[in-house]
Amino acid sequence: MDDKALGEFLRHRRERLRPEDVGLPGGGRRRTPGLRREEVASLAALSPDYYSRLEQGRVRTPSAAALASLARAIRLTGDEQDYLFRLAGQQPPEPRSPLAHVDPAMIYLLDALGPTPAQVTDDLLTVVAQNRAAENLWGVWTGLPGYASNVTWRWFADPSSRDSNDPAEHERIGRAYAADLRAGLAQRSAGDRFGQGLVADLLERSAEFRDVWAQQQVAPLTSAPKLIRHPLVGPLDLQCDVVLSPSTGHRLILFRPRPGSNAHEQIAFLEVLGSQKFGV
Repeated sequence: MDDKALGEFLRHRRERLRPEDVGLPGGGRRRTPGLRREEVASLAALSPDYYSRLEQGRVRTPSAAALASLARAIRLTGDEQDYLFRLAGQQPPEPRSPLAHVDPAMIYLLDALGPTPAQVTDDLLTVVAQNRAAENLWGVWTGLPGYASNVTWRWFADPSSRDSNDPAEHERIGRAYAADLRAGLAQRSAGDRFGQGLVADLLERSAEFRDVWAQQQVAPLTSAPKLIRHPLVGPLDLQCDVVLSPSTGHRLILFRPRPGSNAHEQIAFLEVLGSQKFGV
């Protein structure tokens, strides 16, 4: 690992970005060009201290998840992300890995959506990027260990992940996630280790998953109404829309307020709470 080169590369890419390039409020004078270290850390869901030590060459073995999260935070191209991994002494992620490069158009849309909660998932529904509105609504789901960033895994393996959904919808949602997982796996090679491991782990953990998986349903997720129950703002009446990137298989999933609901105001209140949390 080349500590100095890694820090210089991160600093250069950080300094070339403006706040508005990454979905942050612009304006105001800055003592130095580009983003602040703490802004990059927040975008990458890392601690400011950890990111500072990375730039200073004081982290000997940065994790692959941290590197992938940083690559998305500072808007690296695919070649730049591979370079970052090699500077850190690691092999770049495989194309279908949850750490793979995200379509830049998806990241642009994620930023452009602003106050609308949205996240990018891979073809197996692993969350690989979120905007702040989505983090305010559900918390940080990117870069988690094991399969914990995968929506389907969390649904069946962690019952608390269902708390934000109407219990009357649980059975339907579970079937939809299982059918989507089967459709995603069909697009991958037979030897895909992540997908096979995900299914094997769920079959071992969850009797409910075993039941719905045995039904052999195959159907990618589609747009649908979604009622989210939030402990601070109550039920949010949203429309869940799915936008596909044909080049990568990544999906932008956005949650827009349904007409006639007060979800706009509820999401705005969560942004105020989130801004206080992030110290903005």
